[in-house]
Amino acid sequence: MRRLFGLCCLCCLLAGSWSSRSSVGRTNQPIPPADLPQGVAAGDVTPTSAVLWARSASLGSVSFEYSLNANFNPVAGSATVIVTDTMQPAKTSISNLQPATRYFYRATNLSNAAFAGTFRTAPTTGTYSNLRFGASGDQQGALAPFPALANADQRELDLFIHLGDSIYADIGSPVLGTTAKTLAEFRLKHTESYSTRLNLNTLADLRATTAWLATTDDHEVANDHAGGAAPSSDPRFLPTNASYINDTDYFEAGYQAFVEYNPINELFYGATGDPRTANEHKLYRYQRYGNTAAFFVLDGRSFRDQKLPAPNNTPSEIVAFLTAVFSPTRTLLGQAQLSQLESDLLAADQANITWKFVIVPEPIQNLGTAAANDRFEGYAAERSRILSFINDHSIENVVFIAADIHGTVVNNLSYQTAAGQPQIPTNAWEISVGSVATTSPFGMRVAAGALSTGIISSTTYNNYLQLPNDQQDAAAEGWLNTVLNVFGYTPVGLQDAPFAERTTLLQGRYFAGHYFGWTEFEISQPDQTLRVSTYGIDTYGTSDLANNPGEVVSRVPVIVQQFEVEPVVSISPTLMLNYLPVITK
Repeated sequence: MRRLFGLCCLCCLLAGSWSSRSSVGRTNQPIPPADLPQGVAAGDVTPTSAVLWARSASLGSVSFEYSLNANFNPVAGSATVIVTDTMQPAKTSISNLQPATRYFYRATNLSNAAFAGTFRTAPTTGTYSNLRFGASGDQQGALAPFPALANADQRELDLFIHLGDSIYADIGSPVLGTTAKTLAEFRLKHTESYSTRLNLNTLADLRATTAWLATTDDHEVANDHAGGAAPSSDPRFLPTNASYINDTDYFEAGYQAFVEYNPINELFYGATGDPRTANEHKLYRYQRYGNTAAFFVLDGRSFRDQKLPAPNNTPSEIVAFLTAVFSPTRTLLGQAQLSQLESDLLAADQANITWKFVIVPEPIQNLGTAAANDRFEGYAAERSRILSFINDHSIENVVFIAADIHGTVVNNLSYQTAAGQPQIPTNAWEISVGSVATTSPFGMRVAAGALSTGIISSTTYNNYLQLPNDQQDAAAEGWLNTVLNVFGYTPVGLQDAPFAERTTLLQGRYFAGHYFGWTEFEISQPDQTLRVSTYGIDTYGTSDLANNPGEVVSRVPVIVQQFEVEPVVSISPTLMLNYLPVITK
């Protein structure tokens, strides 16, 4: 019992074309001009449409032009946006584009400042194609300019998914030394992430080379907020007359700035019948890339119930918590979004789309009770509903991509019908991707929790601190697996998955908790095998940037983890090649 007690305490302290090259080095992208300081971006890209984005530091018109040629001869189309506030970016939607086609675009303002970018439209339904996309999240302005992304703009990505915490609005930084509360302050924080510092602007470089798809997490507004809860549950949102946090001025200012600073259409829910979702901002996206992949982008903050109190470090408190999370009245997504996810997952399966990527800001995999009240584990009834829906409809090749925990952890997914019931396996799995740059890497939190609860000695901890990153990963993974075993969860990795025979670990481990970085996903025809490669650099802090900035920005991302998963396919590769158009790029 003493050992179980110590392990439970540890759980409560853990917070919240193929290439064989490990790195492609740094590019010499031009720095955005001072009058277009965040460069350009394109997002919400479909087979025939896209949103173009730029922020002008001068009032007046911003002209967007797009073409099939890099020299813009001829120009295929144009649009003009009038800027009346230099802190509000210009955006325009373009349509009638050709599917599976490379487009070049540029923004020019009245001061003749210009900057160009490129994106590729999605393939149409009924086509299979090679697909390469990236994902990451969690970037703190004080740690810009984010060398962890220095190679991403060279990877010829079709898409990049940002999973939130694109700003840390509730933490001071060089551009704003206090918490952002007003629209003007939120806008200022966004300019910091995408601006040049130390002669490097990796986010602007990346956004100019691919299509952007983004959602929010908590730090776009305030740590661990719950948009569907009453403001009285969170004094940070008082005073207000709003019934829900997502209707307070504080919340709405944060979300408005997020929509403005990302190349996405501003969408709203209609009359949903639920006052928490009716007429609110809609960040949910269902985007298809032919029959190769579909993306389901979730908003995990706007409509969720208030989180439950974290359990104290006693077995009885932990048991009570694990029971309470199964309350069927609690929601994380809100009914409208949850029903849409189920409908779209089923539609993608019926359309024979091979890979289904569910983009969720916080992990859905089981990690123990540590900070579980803010993850899907704290909303276990809804978690079980989603996973049982996938099981009950035999939906194959479902991959959840998450962020938030500041480390890369891969595991297969199981669920329970109620607390204490057996785990039911699924064919779905999840990868949490590491942070671009923020404090408290996941592996360090695992180690600190093990030390503070007596699971490891101070000698072991001090020895761990001297190890290289890969050996630190091995140690932290072992301590985390000890915790997972207490709860009857499978250990980190896919070796215990029902589909383990279709997986191959090529490099590193299924745990990479001591790096800043991003993850690349590549699907290659005709067999549609998914290769996942995580790029990383050594972590750094503000003192490193201040004392040795040249060394920090010269760090080059290398592959620290790589594995493959073969899909279950409803159409054989031979049939795909013989009867359906295949785009190889």
